[in-house]
Amino acid sequence: MDIEDLGACSRPLSNDSSECRGSRCSTCPSVRTATSSGGSGGGSTGNHEPGSHANHEQTSSAQVGASTDVVIIGAGVIGAAIARFLSRFKVRVAVLERGDDVASGASKANSGIVHGGYDETHGTLKSKVSGPGNRAFKQLNNELNFGFRVTGSMVLAFSEDEEPELHRLLANGTKNGVTGLRIIDRAEILRREPNINPEVYKALLCPHSGITSPYEYTIALAENAILNGVQFHLRCEVTDIQRLEASPELDLPHGGFLVRTNAQQEFFTKTIINAAGLYADKVAAMLGAADFSILPRKGEYIVLDKSQAKYASHVLFPVPSPIRGKGILVSQTFHGNLLLGPTSRDVREDARTNTEILKDILGSARHTVPDFDVTKAITSYAGLRAKCSRGDFIIEEAKNCPGLVNVAGIDSPGLTSSPAVAEMVCDIVRGIFKRNTGHDLSPNPWYNPLRPPIIIKKDSTYKGVIDHPTVPGLNIICRCEVVSEAEIVDAIHRPLGAHSTDAVKKRTRAGMGQCQGTFCEPRVARLISRELNIPLDQVPRRGVGSSLLPHKRVTAEDAALLDKLSHEDEKKAPKSKL
Repeated sequence: MDIEDLGACSRPLSNDSSECRGSRCSTCPSVRTATSSGGSGGGSTGNHEPGSHANHEQTSSAQVGASTDVVIIGAGVIGAAIARFLSRFKVRVAVLERGDDVASGASKANSGIVHGGYDETHGTLKSKVSGPGNRAFKQLNNELNFGFRVTGSMVLAFSEDEEPELHRLLANGTKNGVTGLRIIDRAEILRREPNINPEVYKALLCPHSGITSPYEYTIALAENAILNGVQFHLRCEVTDIQRLEASPELDLPHGGFLVRTNAQQEFFTKTIINAAGLYADKVAAMLGAADFSILPRKGEYIVLDKSQAKYASHVLFPVPSPIRGKGILVSQTFHGNLLLGPTSRDVREDARTNTEILKDILGSARHTVPDFDVTKAITSYAGLRAKCSRGDFIIEEAKNCPGLVNVAGIDSPGLTSSPAVAEMVCDIVRGIFKRNTGHDLSPNPWYNPLRPPIIIKKDSTYKGVIDHPTVPGLNIICRCEVVSEAEIVDAIHRPLGAHSTDAVKKRTRAGMGQCQGTFCEPRVARLISRELNIPLDQVPRRGVGSSLLPHKRVTAEDAALLDKLSHEDEKKAPKSKL
């Protein structure tokens, strides 16, 4: 579809949801939603024939006593992947998310790397799901259009002493079923990556690693799940869960659960999937099933503008260690920035200042790629990972609480593993239903795996301008990322919706460019105000964020600080040959 095709809707738009907004309108058959009204709640959360229209607002309260088959707690990448996988079947599913959008936790603040599967210790659950997860991404992207690219990765050894670790990873990856792994010498490394530190010794090359946009992937999963009948309830924090005995009156012939939320919502459900991320142990504890604990670890990143992407075409890792994990990687993002990070630290024990953390990130990254220009940094961010006390993923029905499926401790490589984790959880749910009813879940006859993209690729023939007077598809709202009015309007009216400037940013990249929203955020807010018919001062704006730098948007002062820290480490980091 050409960007000009998005200009079919005219401005100003009516507030009547039945009025067509163009060829990609969410109320038209081309982008159909299959959910019940958000206002009427979860009383009807099953699969519907595509084309049945409903209010796509997914944030309002559920009817008290709403009955459903499965409640998924958490709408990060794991919860959204499970929801989408379950939507293949005739089963009523409700997803409860405490944030105001999906991908509001670790799923929006990670590296976006689709790992190769060689690093996870053979025999662990991580090792069993990371490889199949990696192999699923190409087809998933073909169906959901979230953005995925195979780049390959290299684990870099800088001395003969580090070479045994490469051989260990090679042997471990081979046991895990990863193909194409090989150790390459300095000459081949520098042919592939001429900007790498010339003192590199050898590397483990994995051809199957890739990069994606983690929040766009999560949003795509959620939108497609909604299309196929799943309900999402945002700003809906679970506060209490009770185990219930069998009650045909409540549509719980084999028993189930009562789930209460902070908005006085109640859900009666046969099965609970606990995908609550950092809060998974607390959710399990509500049912006396917390035989694990979540130990958050913080990871911080620096993002440089697209001029610096030339310094890494593969995902570049140092040799890993038990303390730093996979280490400070250097990689492109899917949209062509250069990413440095993450750290991996226990915030309860690590008392380093932000300046010290920045210095550590820059020093490690410069050891890999010496010559990037840190003054081209446009932002920094941090995220918490849900590391588990067991040291592995937990994907199992709780032993002392039948019907509760814990999906916990999904840290790295959780993004990579998410398709395989979702399939595994679905098999557990099918087993529970078969145990209780004597038969398997039936296929959803209306299941549609496809989801159109929000971001439309633009080439040199694109004729968009700022403030185009008549065609939304040619009216540029974000000049850094070249995002049109039509794309933003599309995002706002998708089944999941986008009701804040942050939500629009995650879907369209408006605000992710060099100026970090200085130009476009007010323009985006005006569009949200117009489209949702709400006062401009009530449009939620960009949040506080988690920057390591003194300012939310990188200033000259921030750039000078980074440059100073970087020069302190340049004395130790060798220059590349180019």
